[in-house]
Amino acid sequence: MLVAGVVTLLIMALVPKETAHTGPPISMWNGVKAQRTTIVEDRNIHPIEQLSKAARKEFDTLKSKQSRSLHAAVQEYRRRYKIPPPPNFDKWYEFATENDVQFTDEYDNIHDALKPFWGMKPLAIRERVREALGYTGDNALIAIVIRDGKIVKNVGGPDWQRDMTADMMGSFIHLLPDVDLAFNVHDEPRVVVPHGELAQLLEIAEQKNMPAAFRKKDPFNTFSPQRPRDMGDGLKFPEYKTTRFNEYAHQATWVPSRLSCPPDSPARNMSDGVTDNSPAYSFSDLGFIYNMTAFTDICQSPSLRHSHGFFDRPNAYKLSHELIPIFSQSKVSSYQDILYPSPWYYYGKTVTDQPRKTHLPQYDEKADMAWTKKQTSLWWRGTTTGGFSRNGGWRYHHRQQFVDKASKPNLFNIMSQEQRDDEVARPWLVQETPRDKYSKLMDIHFTGAGQCDPADCDEQRKFFEIAKPVNSQDAWSYKFLLDIDGNAFSGRFYAMLKSYSNVYKMALFREWHDAWLRPWVHYVPLSLKGNEYLETVRYLAEEKEGQAMAENMAIESKEWAGKVLRNVDLEAYFFRLLLEYARLVDDRRADIGFEM
Repeated sequence: MLVAGVVTLLIMALVPKETAHTGPPISMWNGVKAQRTTIVEDRNIHPIEQLSKAARKEFDTLKSKQSRSLHAAVQEYRRRYKIPPPPNFDKWYEFATENDVQFTDEYDNIHDALKPFWGMKPLAIRERVREALGYTGDNALIAIVIRDGKIVKNVGGPDWQRDMTADMMGSFIHLLPDVDLAFNVHDEPRVVVPHGELAQLLEIAEQKNMPAAFRKKDPFNTFSPQRPRDMGDGLKFPEYKTTRFNEYAHQATWVPSRLSCPPDSPARNMSDGVTDNSPAYSFSDLGFIYNMTAFTDICQSPSLRHSHGFFDRPNAYKLSHELIPIFSQSKVSSYQDILYPSPWYYYGKTVTDQPRKTHLPQYDEKADMAWTKKQTSLWWRGTTTGGFSRNGGWRYHHRQQFVDKASKPNLFNIMSQEQRDDEVARPWLVQETPRDKYSKLMDIHFTGAGQCDPADCDEQRKFFEIAKPVNSQDAWSYKFLLDIDGNAFSGRFYAMLKSYSNVYKMALFREWHDAWLRPWVHYVPLSLKGNEYLETVRYLAEEKEGQAMAENMAIESKEWAGKVLRNVDLEAYFFRLLLEYARLVDDRRADIGFEM
């Protein structure tokens, strides 16, 4: 909430002091550390300019602090995580530096995702993977089994996902021990551990098992040489007639999704009329997003129950409330899935060394054009994915709400300064304006209705102005492109970042790259409420400072994507993740690790 004059927003945590949690901090299981910038709001400077400058300063500082030697990387690892790096960390560092990977230290989300598993015995973790992969029904999982530095079993799921996941580990698989891996076939995440049980696991990890590993002097820089007896040759799993996963497709998921939230968080509040903790992430009167970590933390926003399709009725959903190591491509903050780089984004090579056809249309630079030749509009085309609609449920889905707000002739909020001849600073003030005045700035349309009962599909076709399907390369004709969640992550983000356009992103789902791609530096974040939609586009399209900012962001995001979203960057992240996971399931994990 803002008061008159200058307001100081201390972005020092996910939750302001007045709503601080008594239990473990939310970020402990959200997987992404909060931005820690301090912003002082000055009403004489547009909020977007303030946010951009603060984000730029923070990002430049982050890049400058990266470790420049193996010794420094080991010391930083020990400082952050209070355990030694895993075996073969030196091989990972060599791989990262030889391939000019930009970040050597920013892997906190790996540590946060795996920390609860330090509260389990390695044997128990391995057993749960075998149960999940050996279930005689359909758990919608891909099984990748590594023995003697090679994949001996790769089954389940679609061919492209299996093959590209295997390709992504090809350059380092010989450095991994024998391990069984379970990959989620669905877009939607699937593991939520209740808060009490999660807190117990974290307590065991932090108070007992991790300190034991940290105290070990001269750990062995090798995984256990002998395969555990329970693992076998990996060619066949024992059969299990029961599963820890329950089927929830086309059912409401808000209640199970919030179970890992602290009991005193807004999402767990049972009172009527409880509101979102929006001061934790929104800035200025229009609510521009300043903290993506807090914005994507569902524990802070009970309104998501009725504003995102995933919580109304996901299209596919298999859920467990027990901690199982499932690798997923994206997740909501309250889930304990382990994020890995999506094979959706990865371009592999076939055995004939010819480029493989990817599952998504890719960015074609020949179809792109210079910034000055692009149309000045925010552009998006897509379908009504994002949840399954029944009994009018589409009205509570995020894509439908966004398209409705962006395209209907309602009153919109913009910000303006009083025009005067003197040079006295003038505040930016909110005013209402008819959308028609700025109709050309928004070109947002559905091209079809799907994932709905027949009646609901018909309703949506009548309610929305359905546009004709387009070629995906048509997007590059516009300066501003929208990336928005579908059933989970949208899958368009990388292609957009590689273009000469400016990317706007409305996303609740988190991905592996969240620490590497920064809001207001590489993309423009948007809220679900939408009070700031028009002003964000208007400022970057019409104001002199905004126009320069938008073009610079488009250029920088393209250059940065070329440095951190290469195949080798995904491989480097995956390499480090699997080294960490392999240590977790090693019976001697307290005795192994890398030391200089």
